[in-house]
Amino acid sequence: MSDTHIASAFDRDLETIQAQIMKMGGLVEQAILDAATSLETRDEELAEQVRQGDRAIDALEEQINEEAARTIALRAPTAIDLRLILSVMKIAGNLERIGDYSKNMAKRTTVLAQMAPINGSTVALRRMAREVEKMLRDALDAYIQRDADLARDVVNRDHDIDQMYNALFREFLTFMMEDPRNITPCMHLHFIAKNTERMGDHVTSIAEQVIYLVTGDMPDDVRPKQDRTSIDPSVAPKA
Repeated sequence: MSDTHIASAFDRDLETIQAQIMKMGGLVEQAILDAATSLETRDEELAEQVRQGDRAIDALEEQINEEAARTIALRAPTAIDLRLILSVMKIAGNLERIGDYSKNMAKRTTVLAQMAPINGSTVALRRMAREVEKMLRDALDAYIQRDADLARDVVNRDHDIDQMYNALFREFLTFMMEDPRNITPCMHLHFIAKNTERMGDHVTSIAEQVIYLVTGDMPDDVRPKQDRTSIDPSVAPKA
């Protein structure tokens, strides 16, 4: 009876933590979309909502970590149960970082709203952010469903995000070379693009945690990063 009671208590703790993870994931998904929308529409009020909303995301990460630590201390989980708790903590950390990048996008939106727009750039950035949000949604679905194949698909799709970033990087360089007045807004837009690319990396890390959770093994690091702007002379500006 004692073992049954402990298992039941662990299951309840786990349900609480997983509910918090899904709530946090939903807030992060919305933050990505709202930040991208505020950038495209120059909606400073929506951008401010994203910035303020990051507090709730941070608070949820703290709650999840505290609950996970308490569960480990009280239930002493082993094997797959411990793996699950540790994966949850890492997923929460990745979600928190994605939230931070969304907040940073919103901060730059308030600056860019005072500058002349760069033709077509915000539409492309919103498309990129939308793809990251879809990846995140699938990664969270893979977590709930314990679907390693869906998680692997998310990992593979990060290649597309890298390609979109590389294309935007080249585009911003072109705009800056054509007109020095474009340098400041393009630098802000580049940082937003890079932050969005980093969101994709964190979503990929979540998907890799799902694979680890289901299989017990982390995927082999055979996926080369396609962001070559810092090493490829055909992409990066010459000194």
